[in-house]
Amino acid sequence: MISQFRFSRPRPPVIRLTLTAAAAAAVLALTGCASISVDDAKLQPDAIRATVQADKATLTRDIEPLTGALTLEEAIARAVKYNADVRYKAMEQAVAMGTFEAGKYDQLPKLVAAAGYHTRNNDLITRSTDSVTGAPSLAHPFISSSRNTLTSELGFSWSLLDFGQSYYAARQNADRVLISAERRRKAANNLVQDVRTAYWRVVAAQKLLPALRSAIEESEVALKNSRQAEQDNLKSPLEPLRYERQLLESLRLLESITQELSSARVELASLTALPFSQQIEVVEPAEAATGAWLDVPAERLEEMALLRNPDLREGMYNAHIAQQETRRALLKLFPGISFNAAYKHSNDSYLIHQNWNEAGAQISFNLLGLLAAPAQMRLADAGLALAEQHRMALQMAVLTQLHLARLQLANASQQFGRADAIAKVDGRITQHIVNQEQARKQSQAERVAQQTANVLSQLRRYQALSNLQTAASRLQATIGLEPVLSEPSTASLATLTAAVARSLKEWDAGKLPDTTTVPEGAR
Repeated sequence: MISQFRFSRPRPPVIRLTLTAAAAAAVLALTGCASISVDDAKLQPDAIRATVQADKATLTRDIEPLTGALTLEEAIARAVKYNADVRYKAMEQAVAMGTFEAGKYDQLPKLVAAAGYHTRNNDLITRSTDSVTGAPSLAHPFISSSRNTLTSELGFSWSLLDFGQSYYAARQNADRVLISAERRRKAANNLVQDVRTAYWRVVAAQKLLPALRSAIEESEVALKNSRQAEQDNLKSPLEPLRYERQLLESLRLLESITQELSSARVELASLTALPFSQQIEVVEPAEAATGAWLDVPAERLEEMALLRNPDLREGMYNAHIAQQETRRALLKLFPGISFNAAYKHSNDSYLIHQNWNEAGAQISFNLLGLLAAPAQMRLADAGLALAEQHRMALQMAVLTQLHLARLQLANASQQFGRADAIAKVDGRITQHIVNQEQARKQSQAERVAQQTANVLSQLRRYQALSNLQTAASRLQATIGLEPVLSEPSTASLATLTAAVARSLKEWDAGKLPDTTTVPEGAR
């Protein structure tokens, strides 16, 4: 009867109010979830405009303006310091370093401070039963805790298994930091190669565009004269038509070359973070004798490439990560041992000792984990074997790329020699024809045709020179050579330009660094 009475008695007002408030909160939460739609997440034009303007201001902030002619050394220095892709790789490296620094603290024991408050609307009343007879105690029920209690503790805990997992995770994060450094080196190598190619295209454009425009204008005049001669029937109709077709073909070729060269300034401005609307004037550098690389023994180049190539070094670090993952999987086979100690306090008035210390140790072992252990070990071993196989495949790819780059450099050097000789001959022929036209021994048509041929020869010469520089840069990037620079984000542009000039001078001489030298980006 007592249990029935307790079950059927009405709930106190406080409990009813609490239940009502909880129900209202649940309804509000469900209503809020139902009101969310996809349209609320759509980007608004004002938000897009503000983001674009903020990004543009960030990209152009602290960029030193170009006040004079641009040299090759300064172009490379500007690209290394201001290029958005290189900045992105630098931020990736910073994030990887931050992850490594934060992960090291996971190896430390946990020191936790906690506090809590507990309340109830009535006293916690309990009865007792005789452990021998099972009869209820004849004494009155007793209260063992206060209605309102405030507890606090300062606890220390340390798990040996968690320490091992965190230790190997930290070593993996350290390898990831070095991987991000190698990716930054690769981005810098590719950037130097792209800048050198674009720079020489701008040199060709700056040198040839005036001659191209002059040749186009003279071809237009000659075309007009030829059509007039055709209309006047001064010559056989077939001869002017053939000449017109030749002029039209030359005009088409000259205009396509003009369009191609005109885009070179935009590419160089993009790589060096210069305004697209700025007219860039470049300084034509001395033609470097890149053939010095062909005199370096292939075995020496192979040794340097295997030591310094960013892709191969990244593959080695990935193999380290796979090896650490194998050891982390092995740790799961060991029992977990943990230690804890804490100082606790409670203001419960029924406690005789309101302050006390606790300490303990625990060992646990997942017996069912033994069933999955062989599969986990096989998976870890397979990952390690895959990483090692990938590293060996990268080694063969790097050696193949090295020999192809060396062969391309030899071919480009030969092609430049031929293009240079042809351009010199065409220049001399053009001068002779101009002199003969002035002496009325040659026609305007022959002079225009020869000038067009001369411009094309000069263009092919610059194209061959650009290909030669590109081949040399590709070989240097395969070896893993980058300018020896201080931190680009903090160094001045003048300092970086001087460092790039020294590096280019050493590269042009075919000088290789010491085999014990660590690549700058991997330190």
